Amino acid sequence: MDSLSKTSPERAAAPEHIAALEVSGLTYEYPDGHRALRGLDLRVERGERVAVLGPNGAGKTTMTLHLNGVLRAGSGRIEVGGLPVQQRNLTEIRRRVGLVFQDPDDQLFMPTVREDVAFGPANFGLRGAELAQRVDSALAAVGMAEHADRSPLHLSGGQRKRVALATALACDPEVLVLDEPSSNLEPVARRELAEVLLDWGGTMLMVTHDLPYAWQLCPRSVLIDDGAVVADGPTAEILADAELLAAHRLELPFGFQLL
Repeated sequence: MDSLSKTSPERAAAPEHIAALEVSGLTYEYPDGHRALRGLDLRVERGERVAVLGPNGAGKTTMTLHLNGVLRAGSGRIEVGGLPVQQRNLTEIRRRVGLVFQDPDDQLFMPTVREDVAFGPANFGLRGAELAQRVDSALAAVGMAEHADRSPLHLSGGQRKRVALATALACDPEVLVLDEPSSNLEPVARRELAEVLLDWGGTMLMVTHDLPYAWQLCPRSVLIDDGAVVADGPTAEILADAELLAAHRLELPFGFQLL
């Protein structure tokens, strides 16, 4: 694995007691009056991989959009590596939090793969050889280096997912946030993406309805419903609790067995 999987010296020097991500008392109400988040609390330590589970409309995606300032909370506090998510910090927050949307077409808009991956780090000030190295490393990390000069429009769905991931990795994030990364992927592409994510080794928050994927990738899971965390623990324990899953409209695929 290349340098994208490593922690930079300045990050390594940060106090160990400071979480990678801390959310406290987060509330949010949409303009139509729907209250999507109701005092949500979540702490993610450095290097953790955490799955965010829950039924449709539970507030999962709404919560992730607060993590880099796309949405602004009604009340509560969010910190990324100890830095508050506030207007004055948004440029640095958006470097620290790499957000990968469910649909890669929401993320890819440049004529070539290379230009898409370069867009983020260039926006944060990288230029010349350093920018080129960052792009090359990100594409290599997701197995897409040979497609650097192709149009994203000519790639398969799985390939576009990996390029979207590369756009986030190229910014050298402290926290990687993925929204339904396995959706609409064929089995081979699903496995390939899982291998990339396991190889990366950094702090990861993964919103998913794909319970086997959560079990495969994330030792810890939090279950969100009605805008709050209702369960938090080892993924295997949460997925083994049939009553808990049923109460929140979740279920494992037919025939799936936890090891």
